[in-house]
Amino acid sequence: MIEKNIVLTPQLPQKAGNQSQEVKNKKSVSEKKNEKRIMRLAGKAVADFSMIEGGDKIMVCMSGGKDSYVLLDVLMKLQKRAPVPFELIAVHVDQHLPNFPKEVIPNYLKQIGVPFHIEDQDTWSIVQRVIPEGQNVCSVCSRLRRGIIYRVAKELGVTKIALGHHMDDAVSTLLLNMFYGGRLKGMPPILRSDDGANIVIRPLIYVREYEIERWVKYHHYPIISKEICRKIENKKRAEMKMLIREWDTHFDSRTYNVLMSMTRVSPSHLMDPSIYDFKKMPKDPLKKSLI
Repeated sequence: MIEKNIVLTPQLPQKAGNQSQEVKNKKSVSEKKNEKRIMRLAGKAVADFSMIEGGDKIMVCMSGGKDSYVLLDVLMKLQKRAPVPFELIAVHVDQHLPNFPKEVIPNYLKQIGVPFHIEDQDTWSIVQRVIPEGQNVCSVCSRLRRGIIYRVAKELGVTKIALGHHMDDAVSTLLLNMFYGGRLKGMPPILRSDDGANIVIRPLIYVREYEIERWVKYHHYPIISKEICRKIENKKRAEMKMLIREWDTHFDSRTYNVLMSMTRVSPSHLMDPSIYDFKKMPKDPLKKSLI
């Protein structure tokens, strides 16, 4: 057997500096791509549902979680490129939660130079009084916070209230209402309060949670853990989030399709007589032609 001579070209080791620069460049490209997509989706949501109008003063609700930081960033970027002028004011409700780092959010807002307001309201003592030890406190906390936000919005002359809910939140809310409430009810992109005085908008409604998590990787937000305010995980909502993650593993478009189902509704193919009059429905044209 004749063996052919094989000449191997020696590979020179890359310098550490070159490797780090290459990783940095890759991150930069990935960051720009993700940011561009989120900005496009947020802009589309704003346009599709007429969320922002010229002269609006928009309250951006800051909880200290990742969604609120990304929401503020997105709206600040949209403010610079929007065809109509609008104002932003960041608002955080200090609910006196135990071990909550009070200085984190105001220090961050000062650093980025955005107008802000901190509303000091001790709702935690109310929660402790009305919720038995060991039970979930999220629903009561959120109701109290919503009432405070609506009041503060009026006091500040706010025209729109922006929340950081994303596509996963909207889909999980729809599933929760279906599975545990027996009704078709989701999380609308724009909502007028019951008294008609406040308008809530959700500019991130087309954005997936994992896309928000990617955005956060490239920014040094002082994110405050939810465990500070949540004694016990809302098990039903956690169950829906796990279901959505499982879908993402096997069916990459299922969550998107569920969201889109809320935009393409056929009342005549459901069972709610309050939105479709089944008694006065048109007669079958085929049956008429056979007579």
